[in-house]
Amino acid sequence: MSGTTTAAAPTGRRLSGAGPCANRWLVLLVLCVSLLLVAVDATVLHVAVPAVTEDLRPGAIELLWIVDVYPLVCASLLILFGTLGDRVGRRRVLLFGYGLFGVASAVAALADTPHVLIAARALLGVGGAMIMPATLSILRQVFPDRRERALAIGIWSAVAAVGAAVGPLLGGFLLEHFWWGSVFLINIPLMLVSLPVGRMLLPESTGDRDGPWDVIGALMAAAGLFGVVLGVKRLGSGESPFGMTTLVSLAVGGALLAAFVRRQRRRTHPLVDLAMFARPAFSTSVGCIVLAMLALVGLELIAAQYLQLVLGLSPLETGLRLLPLTLAAMAAGLAGSRMLHRFGPRAMVAFGFCVTAAAVVLLTGMGDGDNTPLLLCGFVLLGFGLETTLFGSYESMLSEAPQSQAGGAAAIGETSYQLGAGIGIALLGSVMNAAYAPGLSSVPGVSAQSSAAASHSLGEAYQVADRLGGSAGESLRVSARDSFVHGLHVTLLVSAGLLLLGALAALKLPRSAECAASAAQGEPGIPAPRDPAGVGTESVR
Repeated sequence: MSGTTTAAAPTGRRLSGAGPCANRWLVLLVLCVSLLLVAVDATVLHVAVPAVTEDLRPGAIELLWIVDVYPLVCASLLILFGTLGDRVGRRRVLLFGYGLFGVASAVAALADTPHVLIAARALLGVGGAMIMPATLSILRQVFPDRRERALAIGIWSAVAAVGAAVGPLLGGFLLEHFWWGSVFLINIPLMLVSLPVGRMLLPESTGDRDGPWDVIGALMAAAGLFGVVLGVKRLGSGESPFGMTTLVSLAVGGALLAAFVRRQRRRTHPLVDLAMFARPAFSTSVGCIVLAMLALVGLELIAAQYLQLVLGLSPLETGLRLLPLTLAAMAAGLAGSRMLHRFGPRAMVAFGFCVTAAAVVLLTGMGDGDNTPLLLCGFVLLGFGLETTLFGSYESMLSEAPQSQAGGAAAIGETSYQLGAGIGIALLGSVMNAAYAPGLSSVPGVSAQSSAAASHSLGEAYQVADRLGGSAGESLRVSARDSFVHGLHVTLLVSAGLLLLGALAALKLPRSAECAASAAQGEPGIPAPRDPAGVGTESVR
């Protein structure tokens, strides 16, 4: 199979071969701007929730859907649109995503009811699912040289880290000066610029077009992922795994994904070439992405609660305290290409996991008081280690995938990213609750009913303590804070264990980038990809 890439150039010359796109760094700039918008939109609404609640007055379930529908829809449709881009053109899907993202942003900004806002957020998720895998797959095509591609992925991942951090800060700034709809309106002018610029600069590329596109398989994957991600999110919100909605979501989603896998194995022209998972480097990279995101999102959530509820910092102060983590992640992304080619994927990813585990163990020194140097050092190591791991994993995964399956591979990577984030919140949140709740079972002067309410979370414990007042309320507040810190330490140690498992798993990655490239040509006993990386027909007009 062969991938094809075409792009318009002012001279009208036609260059054949697998050489890099002449304006590839401008292409990278356009892709990074679109990624920045999606990354910012994933977190910008969090600080606007109180204002949305006051204006639209949604119910508890409606508010949950307003927050969760965007990542839920986006994660569910990544494989569908990633593989569709391989078939009809990655640039075409990306530009449609730009347009839909802009329209949905306008609808969300002007929403006057919770249901309109939910629908708009769902459309934003559809647009995000079009954009995210397309950026990576186009990047894979325009940077055929692995050294340049590694640098491009480093810049791409640094931009993603910036977007995740800037979202809450930007949202807070806009809410101080404008109404809550402004957090969506900022997308529109950027999309109006990105559409014509993207149409002019981005190369069109497709994968293999043999056989019909598996529409049924794409819908099965979307529905299956929707069910699994919904179930995982409900677990992360503290619901019982045996609750009807959670159990049905996980069971139906898992069954649909199992049927999807069986269907793909039987088809002559599968939607996703599952033979990629038979290559140790590809499957290990996907697993490392899940583990890294599991640790990152779960720990960031717990750290934010610690900073606000234990140390008493404001949301803006909390964001600024977590900023060193983002800056360290940016530095690791920009240095990733040099590290990859100096040490190789195996050492780089394993090193990243070990640095992250060391950071997590260091952070067990957090207590009731504010230890700024310890937090600064811990967050810097955490950001650098996790970004090093994610960089090496993404680069190895994309390099192992054939060019004709670049969209599907990118979608698998992004889906792993989303699943890891959801599992991290559910798993580490459950560990945290299991270690936190027993400490509130016998607080002097506090009834069993009040203790049970306080055991749900530290925020609820403070509310119960305020209602009780007096010595009983103060005892409950101190006990809850101490129990939370204890639970934080237990959670950090569990995370460190998972990260060390990730370091062991990384030993299955290629020793060097050159080894990975040669492995793509085929190894004894390992199924070769349908189109080895770097081989195929590309053309630039």
